[in-house]
Amino acid sequence: MKVLVVDDEAPARRRLVRMLERIAGVQVVGEADDGLAALRLIGELRPDVVLLDVHMPELDGIELAETTAELPAIVFVTAHPDYAVRAFAVAAQDYLLKPVQQQRLEQALARVEARAASARQATPVRISARAGDSVRLFDPRSITRFHAADKYTVFRVGDEEHVLDDSLNTLEDRLGGLEFLRVHRSELVNLLEVRTLHQRDGTAVLELSDGQRAHVSRRTLAEVKRRLGLRDGDP
Repeated sequence: MKVLVVDDEAPARRRLVRMLERIAGVQVVGEADDGLAALRLIGELRPDVVLLDVHMPELDGIELAETTAELPAIVFVTAHPDYAVRAFAVAAQDYLLKPVQQQRLEQALARVEARAASARQATPVRISARAGDSVRLFDPRSITRFHAADKYTVFRVGDEEHVLDDSLNTLEDRLGGLEFLRVHRSELVNLLEVRTLHQRDGTAVLELSDGQRAHVSRRTLAEVKRRLGLRDGDP
């Protein structure tokens, strides 16, 4: 779960980050100190959940949540209990009062994950690719890798290559409930299909079940190892 922390007070952000680092499966992808900066980072980092203060300069938390329906899950974190009604009116998934307790934070994130999982189960994900006048449908679990090529996204099933209009960012969101991980800015990989992790001369490459290979960026290597069950000291 990717989390963006938004609070205009640096000590409050640092405390939340330390608490989040204790929770397995949670990755803090960024921090913002006002609502406008948060909106920009939401577009760039595409977090799964935003921990959002209410009182902030430029754009407060409630106003941010009202800007668009196309936002990740919102959990308000504030010292002001009197904004709870307005927070839930803008579809907040939880409302935490400062000082936040570790158990309460974990409960909030578990609630976000449970709702996301329920939504994914309600609508099975299918990948559609055009072939002339036809549209072919694929179960994403049968696909080992999506990669960016020019302005398109490409995947292979068997000996056939297919082209999508969807960006890797869009696919990453849609496949969030499956075992897909963005291992490089141009690579989205099905971790269940990884057979070997090759590391040599500062580069890392995943070998997949169908023989394809995907480069792993240095930034994501630690998360790749964690998701594959490898220890930090493993080659």
